[in-house]
Amino acid sequence: MTEQALNTDLPARDHKEDLYTAKPWKLIWRRFSKHVLAVVSLWFLVLLALCAIFAEPVAPYSPTGVQRLRTLAPPTPIHLFHEGQFIGPFVYGLSRERDPNTARVRYETDTDTILPIRLFHSGDEYSFFGLFRTGVHLFGVEDKRQQINLLGTDDLGRDVFSRLTHGARVTLSAGLVGVVFAFVLGLTLGSVAGYFGGWIDSSIQRLTEFIRSIPTIPLWMGLAAALPIAWDPLFVYVLITLILALIGWTHLARVVRGQFFAIRNEDYVMAARLAGASEYRIITKHMLPSMTSYIIAALTLAVPEMILGETALSFLGLGLRPPIVSWGVLLQDAQNLRSISMAPWLLSPGVAVVLTVLAFNFLGDGLRDAADPYGQ
Repeated sequence: MTEQALNTDLPARDHKEDLYTAKPWKLIWRRFSKHVLAVVSLWFLVLLALCAIFAEPVAPYSPTGVQRLRTLAPPTPIHLFHEGQFIGPFVYGLSRERDPNTARVRYETDTDTILPIRLFHSGDEYSFFGLFRTGVHLFGVEDKRQQINLLGTDDLGRDVFSRLTHGARVTLSAGLVGVVFAFVLGLTLGSVAGYFGGWIDSSIQRLTEFIRSIPTIPLWMGLAAALPIAWDPLFVYVLITLILALIGWTHLARVVRGQFFAIRNEDYVMAARLAGASEYRIITKHMLPSMTSYIIAALTLAVPEMILGETALSFLGLGLRPPIVSWGVLLQDAQNLRSISMAPWLLSPGVAVVLTVLAFNFLGDGLRDAADPYGQ
């Protein structure tokens, strides 16, 4: 073999040696980065989380701000050119008139009115995380008589994009908090059942089977309908997340139980017992860490179920209620055919739910494929 061929093989050898000596998290990230849909979903969810956290400055208007002269206004398109001349991002004005025959409100684009879009625009005041009050928004227009409604307005003239942004905070937090509670219950009960076995395992399994045998939607409806309507909406929000958690822990508990049955007699577990480690330390420091990759993947796949649960309950009027803004509450405006035919943009919360659920599923698939970095 010539010297040139040997030099050509060196990068390949170095690459393989790096794979053999790399840390597990580097191998996981390397495989995850090859999953294009998972990476795109990760960036989408990061952007969505930032919009939800900073909903007040991102949304151009207050989610409860009513404009009675701008009810069911269509989405405002953004333009860059006016009559062939580049101006920059702007929107046209909107004129409102009523059809004399049908008395239906119609909106016409006023191409003579050009409204440049300003970044960090001063608008409605809000409290920034309770620290101080400010009126700076990410974007807006100068003319107070006009608005920029990226997703139109509802039947009260409220900006749908602003409400969608604020609703993301409630819906995503309900899903994430519900998943955290469900995972605490699932990991605790599943690990206890799988480690100790016997009557403890039988009792937990009978409870799991009882909860799983009840249809999910009727159970949600029954528990949510038991909440008095006069209760504070924030308190109802906390209870809804707890209800979702009390129902969503069963699948994880059964999987963790099966894994514990498989590994509780492994050599490293027996060595920990002989070394005098407590049962709590064996479970938390030795057995659960061996399932970290599965737990992370299952966590991302469980969030969509919680989001769909909150959305379904709120859509049926049994979950969160106004004045709290969530995607399920927003979908109540699109419950009849008349609203959909006149204002199809009211379905935008449903589109947001679909995209978010798909993103979490793709992210979970990518993490699940990357969980075994030595597989390929």
